[in-house]
Amino acid sequence: MAHTYTALYYHVIFSTKNREPWIAAEIEERVWSYLCAVAINHRMKALSVGGVDDHLHVMLSAPPTMSVSNAVKLIKGATSRWIHQTFPDMVGFAWQSGYATLSLGRTQLKDTERYILRQRQHHADMTFEEELAIFLRRNAIKVDS
Repeated sequence: MAHTYTALYYHVIFSTKNREPWIAAEIEERVWSYLCAVAINHRMKALSVGGVDDHLHVMLSAPPTMSVSNAVKLIKGATSRWIHQTFPDMVGFAWQSGYATLSLGRTQLKDTERYILRQRQHHADMTFEEELAIFLRRNAIKVDS
């Protein structure tokens, strides 16, 4: 085959440092929009973004030459700088250093998007810790002790 073809989709989850409730509903749309712009500027696509005060979910498509860790680093770094510049009262804001990433097949995109866009409703019944434990268990990911 003379050409390379890829379709790489990821469900990325990361939280605010110490899971502090920084991303209030009043600013989330601005944060999500900025995150989408960051992705575009780095040849990625944020296909869906959603979250609650202490964490977010991104359905991301990235080029095959970009590692997931670099993609997350670029997004977290740029959004953190922008939040500090845009919201001076959020001087203590930071993202947690870790993240979770799950690979997605094309047939999973619609369900994942629906899940991501309903985060505020979803977390009325479940904590972030409970949600993450379910994702890790379903994907046979061992948790560091």
